Amino acid sequence: MLKWELGTFAKFVIPVEVKINATGEWIAYTIKRIVTEQNKTIRQIVVENLQTRSKFFLPENTTKPRFSFDGRQMVFLKKQDDMVSICLLELDHFSTKEILSCEGVSFLTWSQDSRKIIVVQPKKRKDEELFFEDTLPIWFDGKGFLDNTKELIQIIDVESNQVIDQFEERNLASVLFFEDSVLYAVADSKEPFTKFDVFLYKNGEKKTLLEKKGLIPTSAKNGKIVFLGRENKTHFQHDYVYLYDGRLHPITEKYGLNNSGHVGTEIWAAEGEANPVITEDGIYFKSGFHGTILLQKADFSGQISTVFSKNGVVTTFDVNTKGDLAFVYLDSLTPAEVYVLKSGQLQKVTSLNDAVISQLKVRPLEHFIYESFDKTSIDGWYLRPDKVPAPMVVFVHGGPKGAYGECLYFLGQLLTQEGFYVLYTNPRGSDNYSDDFAATVRGKVGVEDFKDIIAGAGVEWLMKKELITDVGITGISYGGFMTNWAITQTDFFKAAVSENGISYWFTSYAFSDIGFWFDKALIGEDPLISENYRKLSPIFHAKNVKTPLLLIHSLEDYRCPLDQSFMYYTVLKDLGKEVYIAIFKKGAHSHSVQGSYKHRLKRYKLIIEFFKQKLLQKSSVFDSTEIFK
Repeated sequence: MLKWELGTFAKFVIPVEVKINATGEWIAYTIKRIVTEQNKTIRQIVVENLQTRSKFFLPENTTKPRFSFDGRQMVFLKKQDDMVSICLLELDHFSTKEILSCEGVSFLTWSQDSRKIIVVQPKKRKDEELFFEDTLPIWFDGKGFLDNTKELIQIIDVESNQVIDQFEERNLASVLFFEDSVLYAVADSKEPFTKFDVFLYKNGEKKTLLEKKGLIPTSAKNGKIVFLGRENKTHFQHDYVYLYDGRLHPITEKYGLNNSGHVGTEIWAAEGEANPVITEDGIYFKSGFHGTILLQKADFSGQISTVFSKNGVVTTFDVNTKGDLAFVYLDSLTPAEVYVLKSGQLQKVTSLNDAVISQLKVRPLEHFIYESFDKTSIDGWYLRPDKVPAPMVVFVHGGPKGAYGECLYFLGQLLTQEGFYVLYTNPRGSDNYSDDFAATVRGKVGVEDFKDIIAGAGVEWLMKKELITDVGITGISYGGFMTNWAITQTDFFKAAVSENGISYWFTSYAFSDIGFWFDKALIGEDPLISENYRKLSPIFHAKNVKTPLLLIHSLEDYRCPLDQSFMYYTVLKDLGKEVYIAIFKKGAHSHSVQGSYKHRLKRYKLIIEFFKQKLLQKSSVFDSTEIFK
């Protein structure tokens, strides 16, 4: 039996997207694997025949497989140096050709006659001396400075490789073909996640289909369009499925489950959203239910049935016109793999991680439900180490509308191997419960949600049941904020690790790529006047901190920019508090899963070593020597 070690995550191969063709004969999935010797992550498409089980591996650095509607062809992206090639694969004889080469592709989709594709390329100004902007945001996480970015939408004939039409837009949110027109949504620049204008474009003319609605089109067929969102949407609300056939019909709202819901899956995260898909006889979509993500189907009258439901998480899926499903699934004991569901028969297609996981001791994730201070029911999960008594590390998810659930958490298994209890909870504000549950934290972050985790709730409940000694706390993004906040409210925690967290909501509002709408929706509508921007900011309560703190931040994080940890570190250090800061030179907000192998390895080492020294060895100072060996 192997031990969970710092580098074990690199042994896993992650399926990050999956597609199934119209006949149900072929699937294509992109795998992500790490080459440790070269310190790089490789993505590669695998095309598999479900009848013969023959596998065909496309070249390295291929992604975004998209089958034509007739099922006979597939386009995909191939990255070469600083350029991206759009390639066409003929499934009949497996020949390929290059259609177009460009600097980047943000959308790629087929026409319903399988003769054309839409390719969307971002266009920046590219002045050698400066960036210039006249709208918000100035930058965006993972993309850098936007520099007045526009989207070039091109319609390309795949046989002739000719661009037969093109036009430009800004703030493109989705695009697809609808009959012989291009159907697309444009986000409102001031309210980019709650208001969209939806247009139909054909032969140089565009007309408005919907105006200022909280809906984006995701799929179309036989004169019907599927939308995801809310007709009148506000932030932190669930998304529901709508059907449009000349007027809008709400399909899933009465059921109350979030159809864009997700569970944080750590190293198993998919790439790209899995949005609702329309078929001949209905609409398929994801639904978040507490700590699980399931697949459901609605017929055109709005009746819903569950087509796949297990005690785990579907990260991404696709469905063809016949209703054959391909999806990626994992649970708390088994890694992510590709599955197919045809005619009610479930088939496991891949065994990418069977050999590795069979050699590891997987500690079970134990679920419990507890009552918080006001009798609200809260879900929790925990891992138990082999030897007790033992210290515990409390994890706080991002969001606040994130969620934990039935997932095989690598860092949790690693900490448990090292001798820690690990606790995950879904306090109010979390996803996959009710709309009201998610919206409760608005204007009072760190108050009731903090009590759900600590006071009279998860931690105390578990400490009565298990032999727990000292307790630490950690989290990323909103979890980083909660970590920063928690140690200003109590000296209960004996160690804290805050990653890419918030310490001052006003500078987050003014500096973050989403702050100009996110922070106003969450903290208060007028940042210049609202007392919440000071009252709910950990930095103004820094004198209360007694807990040793390690701040981890990535330099290229534009979602929760570096100023947040930098300022908190400076203030705490100036006050004589025990605080340390580690700044990764590269990496965006999601550096924990998208960083390089060495980056992620050092991150794990920082977290493990800090908690070991503070909670197991009871060190008075943090010795970082081990980190840099």
